[in-house]
Amino acid sequence: MLDGLLDPLRWSVTLDNLDDFWAGFAFTVQVVLAGLALSLLLGMMLGVFSTTRSRILRGISRVYVEFYQNTPLVVQVFFMYTVGPQVLQALTASASPVRIAPFVLGYLGVGLYHAAYVSEVIRTGIESVPKGQPEAAESQGFSRIQAYAYVILPQTMKVILPPLCNQALNLVKNTSVLALIAGGDLMYRADNFVSTYGYLQGYIVCCGMYFLICFPLALLVQYLEKKSKRLPQAKAAPVATTAEEA
Repeated sequence: MLDGLLDPLRWSVTLDNLDDFWAGFAFTVQVVLAGLALSLLLGMMLGVFSTTRSRILRGISRVYVEFYQNTPLVVQVFFMYTVGPQVLQALTASASPVRIAPFVLGYLGVGLYHAAYVSEVIRTGIESVPKGQPEAAESQGFSRIQAYAYVILPQTMKVILPPLCNQALNLVKNTSVLALIAGGDLMYRADNFVSTYGYLQGYIVCCGMYFLICFPLALLVQYLEKKSKRLPQAKAAPVATTAEEA
């Protein structure tokens, strides 16, 4: 087994196919960037929904989070892969199912999935802000939206950056699920190489390329965690406790 892994001929063949691996690497990075943007936008919106006074908005956020957190990503992607073209066919009145590009399936799959987790991170961050602060902002004439934009969310960012980076790290690794639907990503290229040549070196190269993406993110998480511990904690707005203070 080890002889095969160290075989110079196998490594030579693997290195000759590096262009294909780099193409998968570039595709994976594109899916990561688009999926991350989607998860942040949607997660931010759902996180804010979950802390509003509206029962309807809180209900929408909770149902979304519970659904995506309690169903496997693989099932979700397969569902989109099989049902999505038929839904588009019905919507566009096409004669045949409308094929969805692997890139779209990829970033929608990981983006929608991680939006649920980002939403929980945002909600936790907002709830960590003392309740007196938004109330104080509103008493100063801020609207609810302005209170979120200028008072709540800026303080939240200090708390949520480390877990958000962790979600980005997990999102990168979860893009490998695209290999199951011939997504053209890095894992798919590696699996295709190993299936063609039977050389496990393809998986080693694949791991190395994922490492190139994930390791800097892991260092960033560690840095932000250390930095967040040094940041001063938000203080609660003073609350009147006696009739004289009121």
